[in-house]
Amino acid sequence: MVTDSGASMKSVNNLTFRALVVGVLGLALQAPLHADEEQVLDYQVELPETPDGAVKFKPISDDRIPDDGFGEMVRYGESLFVDTQQLRGKYVGNDMNCVNCHLDRGRKADSSPMWAAYTMYPAYRRKNDKVNTNEERVAGCFEFSMNGTPPPPSSKEMTALMTYMYWMSTGAPTGIPLEGRGYPTVAKPAQEPDIRRGKGVYEASCAICHGADGEGQKVEGKVVFPPLWGENSYNFGAGMHRINTAASFIKHNMPLGKPGTLSDQEAWDVAAYINSHERPQDPRFDKTLAHTHDVFHADEQCYYGKEIDGHVLGTKSYPNPLRETAAR
Repeated sequence: MVTDSGASMKSVNNLTFRALVVGVLGLALQAPLHADEEQVLDYQVELPETPDGAVKFKPISDDRIPDDGFGEMVRYGESLFVDTQQLRGKYVGNDMNCVNCHLDRGRKADSSPMWAAYTMYPAYRRKNDKVNTNEERVAGCFEFSMNGTPPPPSSKEMTALMTYMYWMSTGAPTGIPLEGRGYPTVAKPAQEPDIRRGKGVYEASCAICHGADGEGQKVEGKVVFPPLWGENSYNFGAGMHRINTAASFIKHNMPLGKPGTLSDQEAWDVAAYINSHERPQDPRFDKTLAHTHDVFHADEQCYYGKEIDGHVLGTKSYPNPLRETAAR
């Protein structure tokens, strides 16, 4: 910040410049500060919503993967993306796979496809208040969605995942939002999300795949439908624990094979029901539940730290040998 050093510089010294990252570009000029005013941090925005008329893009087909060392790494990255449980006990601490939140091997539009994400990073993320690379963004998925610990940036596993994402985005413009990126926002409906209505939606449309108690399903030891709450699901730091994020994913992607069949209200209600259950602790937990809520969850639409049916979410402890080992 420029400080007052003389009358001739007064008009300049009363202005403070601060960075505003919108996607990967942009600077914003802060309003003038009076001498008795405290400087306030610029709460930068994350990647912008995909605008109407966004560029359409079709990801490159598998039959064009070259038969060489590069192609081998693409295929390994795809195998990890689809079956991240290969890394269970090493980097993954629950029953989740990348493909559970990014359908069709990370290729499906409106399911946060990798071909639309790769070209938008580096980008600022409010979640950790810094500019993230693609590697850091994926590392966050390991830490939160898979309740684990991320592969090192130079590891074979991270290189393979980056190579797969790079391959899918072949030919895509850099830094331009593509049609189908992310989970399209579903506006909050007129009625407040209701956990009990959501239970009815869950029982009718979700339990057949994800289990009556949200435990998911396995076939011959392999996860085929992920758990939606409890010890083996995503933790309280994952984006999907936010009711609005889960509602957007559900509306555009669930029930599997029948996206868009739930109303906006049903999507919000069932998202509320799913996220009204206990799950592993936010790994950023600091000091107390209340403090962690205030620092990381205060502006979120979630139930973390709130009482549901006589129980405060976030108070149940689940063992995580993977994270405990990493801490040592």
